[in-house]
Amino acid sequence: MATIPFTIYHMNDLHSHFTYWPQIVSYMKKEREQTAPYLLLDLGDHADRSHVITEATMGKANVALLNELGIDYATIGNNEGITFSKEALNELYAQASFPVVVANLFDEDGKRPSWATPYVLHTVSEQLTIGMIGVTAPFTPFYRELGWDVRRHEEVLPQLLEDVRKQADVVVLLSHLGLFRDEEIAEQYEGIDLICGAHTHHVLPEGKRLYGTLITQAGRGGKWLGKVEVTYDTKARCIVESSAQLIDMEKEDPDQATHLHLEHLNREAKQHLSQEVAYLSQQLTVDWFIPTEGAQLLCDGITEWCGADIGMMNAGVLLESIGPNIVTVGDIHRICPHPINPCLVKMTGDALLETIRRAYTREIIELELKGFGFRGKVLGTMLFTGIDISLSEERDGTLEVTEVKIAGEPVVKEQLYELATLDMYTFGYLFPKIAESQEKRYFMPEMLRDVLAWQLKKIEHR
Repeated sequence: MATIPFTIYHMNDLHSHFTYWPQIVSYMKKEREQTAPYLLLDLGDHADRSHVITEATMGKANVALLNELGIDYATIGNNEGITFSKEALNELYAQASFPVVVANLFDEDGKRPSWATPYVLHTVSEQLTIGMIGVTAPFTPFYRELGWDVRRHEEVLPQLLEDVRKQADVVVLLSHLGLFRDEEIAEQYEGIDLICGAHTHHVLPEGKRLYGTLITQAGRGGKWLGKVEVTYDTKARCIVESSAQLIDMEKEDPDQATHLHLEHLNREAKQHLSQEVAYLSQQLTVDWFIPTEGAQLLCDGITEWCGADIGMMNAGVLLESIGPNIVTVGDIHRICPHPINPCLVKMTGDALLETIRRAYTREIIELELKGFGFRGKVLGTMLFTGIDISLSEERDGTLEVTEVKIAGEPVVKEQLYELATLDMYTFGYLFPKIAESQEKRYFMPEMLRDVLAWQLKKIEHR
């Protein structure tokens, strides 16, 4: 039996969490001396604008780090796709030394961006070619606002699989769709040998086998590096053995040169973000559990930014008080780091009332949210603009909404209202009635910190 062994290393959802990056570099240096042939893949969300290095360089430092690591192929995640402007994303990979594989992103004219390719064919030997297709999560309304046409994987994958199978011996899907979609794909499509997954931050110590497909995913933040070892039989023309494992980077020694390089990038980034935005003679206080001037300023700004009469925002999006004295771009980024956009939602008065009541529950106020773009600690109390709320305190300390008025009038349950708020409320379980709204408009590419800077400039006083 003539066999060819090869290894695929994979990482996903680093989110600019560089704590383990020196360990990843150190580990791969050792593996290069021992392992051949191999591929190193990044499955997206490597860049996260909540980190100063990514913010200051618009992600180009992330690409440079991937270059230095020797990445072979990458796909994009939603953090690359929808937290950068279209212009910034088109420039992001200009210096990349690796192909960016993403099949379901198009320009508005139906052409793929020049920096992306739908699939690649990697030649291991004359007898073994690996075909890799990339797909990313279709956050359609967000991409549309930025001038992109993102399509569901079902629209592009069947034809691409047919094309790639004809040219490749092994088929790998680079997926930033999430584990549940990866499982569906394994069930629905034949001929995918390996799905290297991302997006949902699952930790799969030995991968997951479904319908002949091995699915992998390596958590979040670089703590784990995935390793898939494969043996291909050139006579039988199939994989005869494969195994997946996760390597714990906490157990690896860091590469000191990389550690020093990251410290240098941090210093450069902070210097780059040191430009003055405004000068405040007095501090604008922020408290996560009571209404404050600082949080109310941002809530009012979001409402005005969206052209609405009413708005709502949780106090926890501001991580600390603002000022006094000079407030810089870096200060605003530190105080409001989230890749979250303002959003305008149309909803009935009945849905609005239910949403407001839910906002005052302990479940929401004390929720230590992870995900949805939130990079804070706890959601905190809800702030409102243009909405007057009467509350009563129960014996157990919980708050009950007794009356809600807009422009001095009680909310009409059947009437439609336009509410300015945060895009993260439109996802899933936080506020179901907002998520269920069929009319949403996302304001992009500006984020909450852009609105905060805009507000501070308006109130600046020396």
